[in-house]
Amino acid sequence: MRTKILSLALGFLFLYAPLQSKEKYEQSEAFLSDAVEFHGHLGPYLVLGLRAGLYANQMLGKDPMETEAFIKTKTTPPQSCFADGVQLSTGCTFGKRNISLEKGEGLLVTFKKNSQRLALKLKEEIINEMNSLPSEEKAWEDLARDLYKRDINEIFEIVQKTTEK
Repeated sequence: MRTKILSLALGFLFLYAPLQSKEKYEQSEAFLSDAVEFHGHLGPYLVLGLRAGLYANQMLGKDPMETEAFIKTKTTPPQSCFADGVQLSTGCTFGKRNISLEKGEGLLVTFKKNSQRLALKLKEEIINEMNSLPSEEKAWEDLARDLYKRDINEIFEIVQKTTEK
């Protein structure tokens, strides 16, 4: 089952993704819709991964072969859904082994491209906001849509930035 899911994911990334226009990889409703179709549902951790990856592309330049992503958070859903967002937005994949997911507290992602590094830590306020949500799916979807529109600095603390495009 896991192999089938990985095959589908890689097929989507390598066959479908190159056919899309550049706008699909920018923060748009169409991109969010494609991400939901790939992931299976709309949730805040998917959106947080999309936002972190899009910001990394902006700061480091998008290069799915040279960029690496190192994620530290809980390795089970919903936190692990963050990795799907990072994969879709950056092109880093588990198949290419340029993304990793390690057990950690909170959520920290470090992007590396050559000598450039960008580390983002999810703000405690966002974690508290998610922890206070009721279990109804609509509440989680509403928060996800809201997070997709928020300024990146309201969501993540930039803990390291070494860029030289």
